[in-house]
Amino acid sequence: MTTYAALLRGVNVGGGRKLPMAGLRAVMEELGHTGVRTYLQSGQAVFTCAHGDEESLAAGLTEAIGGRFGLDVDVIVRDHGYLRAVVEACPFPAAGLEGRQLHVTYFSAPVDAARFAEVDQEVYLPEEFRLGDRALYLYAPDGLGRSRLAASLSRPRLNKGVIATTRNWNTVTKLAELTA
Repeated sequence: MTTYAALLRGVNVGGGRKLPMAGLRAVMEELGHTGVRTYLQSGQAVFTCAHGDEESLAAGLTEAIGGRFGLDVDVIVRDHGYLRAVVEACPFPAAGLEGRQLHVTYFSAPVDAARFAEVDQEVYLPEEFRLGDRALYLYAPDGLGRSRLAASLSRPRLNKGVIATTRNWNTVTKLAELTA
């Protein structure tokens, strides 16, 4: 059995796209997943599964959520090894930062530096970003809500062809812990 985290994009934030976590757990259990737990209300679930790969598990969950709740929700599924590697590869001094200052954007597929070449990081200092394995690390000292760099990085043309969903550092580390 492999333990995974499902990251749902854009649910239960800002008063829109309501998805009850109890309903999400029920849908996941109906799909045959075991040990299903949700974390917070903003679209994270941890589960175990003996079959499937990350992409097919995400697609199945997207389809099941659409069928049950009528919502078109993008889902990224990642296993514990990947989540732990993201934490370990953090290019910023995470231990010295508040969780609201450091974020990870998870991508559904690899992205290369050329995709973000038009973003002049000097303009946004002290905010910074670095790319990792299907992830982007964002240091935003005043938080995500005030980040000019985050707004620039979320432009549709920069994320074209991939699903992208962002979590603060507290959630990033907690998901790695919960999937262990």
